[in-house]
Amino acid sequence: MLVRRDEMRASKIMQERVAKTENLIVHWNTETLEVLGTEGVTGAKIRNTKTGEISEITATGFFVAIGHQPNTKIFEGWLDMNESGYLDVVPGRTFTKIPGVFAVGDAADYTYRQAVTAAGTGCMGALDAERYLVESGVI
Repeated sequence: MLVRRDEMRASKIMQERVAKTENLIVHWNTETLEVLGTEGVTGAKIRNTKTGEISEITATGFFVAIGHQPNTKIFEGWLDMNESGYLDVVPGRTFTKIPGVFAVGDAADYTYRQAVTAAGTGCMGALDAERYLVESGVI
Protein backbone atom coordinates (compact mmCIF):
# COMPACT_ATOMS: atom_id res chain seq x y z
CA MET A 1 0.00 0.00 0.00
CA LEU A 2 1.37 3.39 -0.98
CA VAL A 3 0.48 6.34 1.24
CA ARG A 4 1.48 9.78 -0.02
CA ARG A 5 1.81 11.24 3.47
CA ASP A 6 3.23 10.06 6.79
CA GLU A 7 -0.27 9.31 8.06
CA MET A 8 -3.55 7.95 6.75
CA ARG A 9 -6.74 9.93 6.63
CA ALA A 10 -8.89 6.81 6.52
CA SER A 11 -11.31 6.02 9.31
CA LYS A 12 -9.77 4.70 12.53
CA ILE A 13 -11.22 1.23 11.98
CA MET A 14 -9.77 1.06 8.45
CA GLN A 15 -6.35 2.13 9.74
CA GLU A 16 -6.52 -0.60 12.37
CA ARG A 17 -7.44 -3.19 9.73
CA VAL A 18 -4.44 -2.17 7.64
CA ALA A 19 -2.13 -2.39 10.67
CA LYS A 20 -3.39 -5.89 11.50
CA THR A 21 -3.03 -7.26 7.96
CA GLU A 22 0.20 -9.27 8.15
CA ASN A 23 0.79 -9.60 4.40
CA LEU A 24 0.41 -5.88 3.72
CA ILE A 25 3.41 -3.57 3.49
CA VAL A 26 2.73 0.16 3.86
CA HIS A 27 5.10 2.50 2.01
CA TRP A 28 4.73 5.87 3.76
CA ASN A 29 5.47 9.19 2.01
CA THR A 30 5.38 7.41 -1.33
CA GLU A 31 3.94 8.30 -4.71
CA THR A 32 3.57 6.29 -7.88
CA LEU A 33 5.70 7.33 -10.82
CA GLU A 34 4.76 4.52 -13.18
CA VAL A 35 2.76 1.29 -13.26
CA LEU A 36 4.98 -1.40 -14.80
CA GLY A 37 4.03 -4.24 -17.15
CA THR A 38 2.92 -4.74 -20.73
CA GLU A 39 0.53 -7.70 -20.70
CA GLY A 40 -0.60 -6.94 -17.16
CA VAL A 41 0.67 -5.25 -14.02
CA THR A 42 4.08 -6.51 -12.85
CA GLY A 43 4.97 -3.73 -10.44
CA ALA A 44 5.31 -0.01 -9.92
CA LYS A 45 8.07 2.56 -9.94
CA ILE A 46 7.72 4.63 -6.78
CA ARG A 47 9.33 7.67 -5.20
CA ASN A 48 9.72 8.45 -1.53
CA THR A 49 8.55 12.06 -1.16
CA LYS A 50 10.80 12.70 1.85
CA THR A 51 14.08 11.27 0.55
CA GLY A 52 13.50 11.42 -3.21
CA GLU A 53 14.61 7.79 -3.49
CA ILE A 54 13.17 6.02 -6.54
CA SER A 55 12.62 2.27 -6.41
CA GLU A 56 10.46 -0.47 -7.88
CA ILE A 57 8.07 -2.83 -6.15
CA THR A 58 6.53 -6.03 -7.45
CA ALA A 59 2.74 -6.18 -7.80
CA THR A 60 0.18 -8.10 -9.84
CA GLY A 61 -2.56 -5.50 -9.50
CA PHE A 62 -2.84 -1.76 -8.96
CA PHE A 63 -5.81 0.02 -7.43
CA VAL A 64 -6.02 3.79 -7.06
CA ALA A 65 -7.79 5.52 -4.20
CA ILE A 66 -6.54 9.09 -4.20
CA GLY A 67 -8.50 10.46 -1.33
CA HIS A 68 -11.65 12.44 -1.22
CA GLN A 69 -11.11 15.62 -3.17
CA PRO A 70 -13.73 15.82 -5.91
CA ASN A 71 -12.62 16.58 -9.46
CA THR A 72 -14.96 19.56 -9.85
CA LYS A 73 -12.61 22.49 -10.47
CA ILE A 74 -13.94 22.75 -14.03
CA PHE A 75 -17.28 23.91 -12.59
CA GLU A 76 -15.87 26.73 -10.43
CA GLY A 77 -17.79 29.90 -11.08
CA TRP A 78 -20.63 28.00 -12.76
CA LEU A 79 -22.03 25.73 -10.08
CA ASP A 80 -22.25 26.27 -6.34
CA MET A 81 -19.98 24.06 -4.26
CA ASN A 82 -19.02 23.69 -0.64
CA GLU A 83 -15.64 24.64 0.82
CA SER A 84 -14.24 21.18 -0.05
CA GLY A 85 -15.28 21.42 -3.70
CA TYR A 86 -18.32 19.14 -3.68
CA LEU A 87 -21.14 20.40 -5.89
CA ASP A 88 -24.26 21.66 -4.12
CA VAL A 89 -27.48 19.87 -4.98
CA VAL A 90 -31.04 20.09 -3.71
CA PRO A 91 -31.17 17.69 -0.71
CA GLY A 92 -32.40 14.26 -1.79
CA ARG A 93 -32.16 15.19 -5.49
CA THR A 94 -29.48 15.78 -8.09
CA PHE A 95 -30.56 19.28 -9.17
CA THR A 96 -27.96 22.05 -9.20
CA LYS A 97 -28.81 25.77 -9.30
CA ILE A 98 -28.86 25.63 -13.12
CA PRO A 99 -31.99 24.03 -14.58
CA GLY A 100 -31.08 20.92 -16.58
CA VAL A 101 -27.70 20.48 -14.89
CA PHE A 102 -27.43 17.61 -12.44
CA ALA A 103 -24.62 16.48 -10.14
CA VAL A 104 -24.08 12.91 -8.98
CA GLY A 105 -21.54 10.52 -7.50
CA ASP A 106 -18.26 11.68 -6.06
CA ALA A 107 -18.78 15.20 -7.45
CA ALA A 108 -21.69 15.74 -5.05
CA ASP A 109 -21.48 13.05 -2.34
CA TYR A 110 -19.31 14.33 0.49
CA THR A 111 -20.81 11.99 3.09
CA TYR A 112 -20.54 8.39 1.86
CA ARG A 113 -18.11 8.50 -1.11
CA GLN A 114 -18.64 4.89 -2.10
CA ALA A 115 -19.02 3.28 -5.53
CA VAL A 116 -22.46 1.93 -4.64
CA THR A 117 -23.77 5.37 -3.64
CA ALA A 118 -22.19 6.91 -6.74
CA ALA A 119 -24.06 4.37 -8.85
CA GLY A 120 -27.27 5.11 -6.96
CA THR A 121 -27.02 8.87 -7.42
CA GLY A 122 -26.06 8.24 -11.06
CA CYS A 123 -29.41 6.49 -11.48
CA MET A 124 -31.15 9.34 -9.64
CA GLY A 125 -29.46 11.85 -11.97
CA ALA A 126 -30.57 9.92 -15.05
CA LEU A 127 -34.16 9.84 -13.80
CA ASP A 128 -34.07 13.54 -12.84
CA ALA A 129 -32.65 14.39 -16.28
CA GLU A 130 -35.31 12.32 -18.06
CA ARG A 131 -38.09 14.00 -16.06
CA TYR A 132 -36.58 17.41 -16.79
CA LEU A 133 -36.49 16.68 -20.53
CA VAL A 134 -40.10 15.41 -20.51
CA GLU A 135 -41.36 18.39 -18.49
CA SER A 136 -39.44 20.76 -20.77
CA GLY A 137 -41.08 19.21 -23.82
CA VAL A 138 -37.78 18.09 -25.31
CA ILE A 139 -38.87 14.44 -25.37
